[in-house]
Amino acid sequence: MKPVEGGVTAPKGFRAAGIHCGIRKNKTKKDLALIVSDCDANVAAVYTQNVVKGAPNRVTKEHMKAGNCRAILCNSGIANTCETDGVEKAEQMAAAAAQLLGVKTTDVAVASTGVIGQPLPVDVIAAGLPQLVGELSPQGGHDAAVAIMTTDTYPKEAAAEFTVGGKTARIGAIAKGSGMINPNMATMLSFITSDCAISSAMLDRALREVVGVTYNCLVIDGDTSTNDMVILLANGQAQNAEITGAGPDYEAFEAALLSVCRSIVKMLAADGEGATKYLECHIRGCRDTASGRVLAKSVMSSSLVKTAFFGADANWGRILCALGYSGVDFDPQKVNVSFHSAAGDILVCQNGGSVEFSEELAKRILSEKEITLTIEMHEGEAEAVAYGCDLTYDYVKINGDYRT
Repeated sequence: MKPVEGGVTAPKGFRAAGIHCGIRKNKTKKDLALIVSDCDANVAAVYTQNVVKGAPNRVTKEHMKAGNCRAILCNSGIANTCETDGVEKAEQMAAAAAQLLGVKTTDVAVASTGVIGQPLPVDVIAAGLPQLVGELSPQGGHDAAVAIMTTDTYPKEAAAEFTVGGKTARIGAIAKGSGMINPNMATMLSFITSDCAISSAMLDRALREVVGVTYNCLVIDGDTSTNDMVILLANGQAQNAEITGAGPDYEAFEAALLSVCRSIVKMLAADGEGATKYLECHIRGCRDTASGRVLAKSVMSSSLVKTAFFGADANWGRILCALGYSGVDFDPQKVNVSFHSAAGDILVCQNGGSVEFSEELAKRILSEKEITLTIEMHEGEAEAVAYGCDLTYDYVKINGDYRT
């Protein structure tokens, strides 16, 4: 397995495009993206568990019931959420794209991201679709990645090549998300493609396994979006024997998917709204992986922990506090906490209590752009990781006038 260029169009048989159609006032910002498989593709998807769901989520979930998909259409700028005619507009988006592509409306997934509670100008989208379809290209993945951005400062793309059943296959992905990220399955928009031949059932299994340890372990600000969606398409163009069950081929596919999604998640974490530091929280020696994830996400969700990292303050008491209210039972007197970065390593808490350490060294370590927080629980053999960023003044500035 190795990283490759091309993002979501790196696999065979996929084309994409991204344009400005007029949803955003700024004409230099692309706001409409399309990803198309040249042949029928199996599909798996996960959606937000927020009770308030965007209309595109509801429409796409219904369309994908058959396990097949040919295209993903996504707009940025307006979320199409909490609108009385939102479902109708999402269906209109899908139908308009399907007509131009010559596929069934139910073969089109739709997604939207942006401001909640504002009407979506579906007529503007329909008017832009001929140009969007006309610009579809195997090199268009980057434009699609740009078009789905909202407060992101750069597009998120990743791809990997691997061997399965003696054939060379690829997985590619794009994603957007800088804020309103605290997952309960996934937590932003991410579109993933593969030319591997794999059944819908095994595709669904792989996606859920990988989401559990990547997108579902990402925390920016504690808010779960109404429009979260991860869609995975596999069109079989690699011509390997179809993966229909567990075994070496399935393991190779899942490993490649994990590699790509982990790369995407790290980019999302590093580009959190207003973030200045990328953070990883490693829980070691926990009783089981599930409880480890809860502990790690509790720490990464703490505003006080995140602001301490912003200020390069080794305030480890906040970390123990966040562990304590996670809901996981453990012995606080067994916990060790240490920080690691390019500037060095330092132990700041041992057996649940204070130890002597250099505040000067701690400051240097926590002033780096990438920091790892390691927590030893001494309760078992399991491990878990959560991904996140610091919480800064700019986060408030960005979200204080996000709508206006």
